[in-house]
Amino acid sequence: MRRRRSAGAASLAAAAALLAACGAGTGAHEQRAQVVAARATPRPPSATPPVTPSASVSGTASPSPSRTAPGRGEGTVTVVAYRGYAEYGGSDSAVNWVGEFERNTGCRVNLRYAQNADELDKLVSGGDYDAVAAPPQVAGRLIAEKKAAALTTSLIPRYQQIPEWLRTQPAITAEGRVYGVPYLWGYYRTFYDDSRSPRPKADALYSGAVPAVLRDGPLSIADAALRLKESKPSLGVKNPFKLTRQQFDAALALLGAHAAGGRSYWTNPVEAVQALSGGEARVVRALPYTGYVARAAGRPVKALDERGPTTGWVDSWMISAQAAAPNCAYRWIDWAVSAKPEQQAAVWNGLAPANPRGCTWDPGDDAAKAARAALAARVCDAYQVDGERPRDVAFAVRPSKDCGGRDGECTDYAEWAAAWQRLVRPTG
Repeated sequence: MRRRRSAGAASLAAAAALLAACGAGTGAHEQRAQVVAARATPRPPSATPPVTPSASVSGTASPSPSRTAPGRGEGTVTVVAYRGYAEYGGSDSAVNWVGEFERNTGCRVNLRYAQNADELDKLVSGGDYDAVAAPPQVAGRLIAEKKAAALTTSLIPRYQQIPEWLRTQPAITAEGRVYGVPYLWGYYRTFYDDSRSPRPKADALYSGAVPAVLRDGPLSIADAALRLKESKPSLGVKNPFKLTRQQFDAALALLGAHAAGGRSYWTNPVEAVQALSGGEARVVRALPYTGYVARAAGRPVKALDERGPTTGWVDSWMISAQAAAPNCAYRWIDWAVSAKPEQQAAVWNGLAPANPRGCTWDPGDDAAKAARAALAARVCDAYQVDGERPRDVAFAVRPSKDCGGRDGECTDYAEWAAAWQRLVRPTG
């Protein structure tokens, strides 16, 4: 249950597609997920050499604000993302939004895949990329270190199709400037098997009373802090991603109290489905779409906190401040957040599209595409995508020492990561 993210949520979507089409049981959807993961081989690096950018802009990859379209493409754009965020048909010939982009723009895409947030962070640390689909913890570092370009949003025509609440996420904005374009987002719920009694209590994830499964990642500390906000209001937790030392230590204590008592951790959402479907755990912290997949597998799964406060995140496209191909990068981002790629990405990853048009894009009369559109509608329904911000979701920002005006310093992401490592993978 502690494996690193491999095929990621893409396997979750593949499992759901098979279940929806065939009504298969748990064994069948697990087998399909394993097949997809095995076939998901990286795309060979582009053989096209980079071309000198048509325009040189000092200090930023953003062309002049007076322009309304990117300049001439540079030839090759290097894109860093999780697998499933930029597909070229290597895993499924029907899932290919890279090829269409290349044909339409003449910009060749050189894909570099990361398995998890830490690996993605390392890939972009040297700046040898043009565009990246960054999670909040990576986006925050790139902005703070001035390694991300402030974007000229007028060069992204479809930017305005994304709801304002997503466009203004603190994780991708700073000092009135925009550094990221939202792409996929999600949040977490605590699921339980309703066929077993008694019903788990609100603190079941941390009490040790029943076997529990949490997501494997430092930002899970925020989930524990959110629980403390409800159970120990005297701690004064306001934002679960901005924790003072006292609040941080309390969250770690809550996580560590019963860590050895039947608790495990998932890195691939399919593992969360397996835990629910196989009866391995009583409570599982997972994506809303995980609940749909488990129910499709025949499990009477319900959310323990259907309307309660929870945590979420937004993955966003960013451009390197040292981008060699800023024009192609702008074109890539505008294409990636259009309705068709958003629909395919939402289905493939089991996550909510930032552009709501991805929920309703009409593929025409093609039966396979229509089935994908129907599945996209289910994904959007699971996340309640309607253009409005989910009111009970605290969206992630990279933890930093800046407490946003509070007294004292907060704990930063390096401390979160080190503490999580000690908790989940102790040595000695």
